[in-house]
Parts: sequence; C-alpha cells; structure tokens
Amino acid sequence: MALDADLEVESGDPVALTLTVTNTGDEPREVTFRSGLEADFSISRDGEECWRWSDGRLFTQALRTETFVPGESSTYTESWAPSEPGTYTVVAALNTMEADVEERAEFVV
Repeated sequence: MALDADLEVESGDPVALTLTVTNTGDEPREVTFRSGLEADFSISRDGEECWRWSDGRLFTQALRTETFVPGESSTYTESWAPSEPGTYTVVAALNTMEADVEERAEFVV
C-alpha cells in the first residue's frame, strides 16, 4: 500500500502533533477504518506510555471506508500538555484494517 506518513511535533505547552498521510502511489488506495477513531497518538517516556489520545474516549463501532486518490493527503492533529520536562517519544498511527500506517518521533519538552 502506497500510503506514507509524516509526523510533525511542535514542542511547547501544549505540544502540537500533526500526522499527515499521503497516497504516494499511482493508484487510488481504499482503507477501512475499524471505528470512528481514524488516527491515534501515544506518548511515552523511558519506554512507558504516559498518554494516549484515545484513552477514555468513546467511538462509533461502525466500519467506514475512505479512498485516497494519488497525491491526496489527510491530516490529523491533536495536542498534549506535558506534566514535566524531558525527552518523549510520540507514535502516531492510522487506525485502518488494511495497513500499518505509523510514524514515530522523539522530542524534548
């Protein structure tokens, strides 16, 4: 599957997280979302998860398809308020059935 992910992190208070998924192939790519959750962000420090955007949230339990035409991008954004300074790792993932579209980055607060 020719879906590529790009993750941007802007350190601050709050930390801005942006996942951009682009169809870099020559053919349309259809994906099926497992639920109303399209993309998720998790943040860990020293190998332990300290925040996940989807924790404590409810999502529709219906499958939904979306087609990415060649060159098309979708952007998913969230923010996180850090509780203390340090070095963190963020993992952003598209929640689809067909492909693992995931990107990670380290950042310092």
